[in-house]
Amino acid sequence: MYTVHDVMTTEVVSVGRDSSYRLIAEILLARHVSALPVTDGEGRVIGLVSEEDLLHKEEFSGGEYGPPMRARLRARLGSGGTARDKAAARNAGELMTSPAITIAPDASVARAARLMERHGVKRLPVVDGDGRLTGVVSRRDLLMVFLREDEDIAAEARDEITEALRPVRVHGPTVAVEDGVVSLSGVVERRSEAQVLVQRLRRVEGVVAVDSALRWRVDDVVPEYVRWSAVDR
Repeated sequence: MYTVHDVMTTEVVSVGRDSSYRLIAEILLARHVSALPVTDGEGRVIGLVSEEDLLHKEEFSGGEYGPPMRARLRARLGSGGTARDKAAARNAGELMTSPAITIAPDASVARAARLMERHGVKRLPVVDGDGRLTGVVSRRDLLMVFLREDEDIAAEARDEITEALRPVRVHGPTVAVEDGVVSLSGVVERRSEAQVLVQRLRRVEGVVAVDSALRWRVDDVVPEYVRWSAVDR
């Protein structure tokens, strides 16, 4: 299973609480990134400053620019101060959102993706047990799991099949992988087992889709309309 450590970027630039607005802007442009971790004197992450934080100056400057509604709402509701406060900010300590949403290096890439989606961010600082910065993981980094070799995906898929069907006599389910798409064929004892297999293989890192041609001896799956009918009686 891929972890954040496998895909994160370790060459990370951070800024201190006193770093100036202009310095932050220069680093964001030079490094082609959308946000920077803010660290204390011991390298612990204390916040995150993003390009959206900087653009609030323009939002309240009387110019024509207006950041997207989602960005404005998040800035007003977040813990890093209102958009108007940030428009008057001069350094990272005044601009940053704190505390930063961080993740551990041994967390799964799935957890990283869920955190990004839940909090509407594109990058997560990666911190060790003491909160010190060790890297950054971005949405683009997470896409690396879909570049796994088909052979690696197939090997993990076979392990999943063996584990899922260990106590059951089966008739050789086979797996093939092409461009990340897993194809399943063969016979299992119960229809519910076939469904479990498909669900497990969809969670394997790098799997784009699962095409199942599995057959079963016993159909133990009760149709939904039958279950609802039983409840209504």
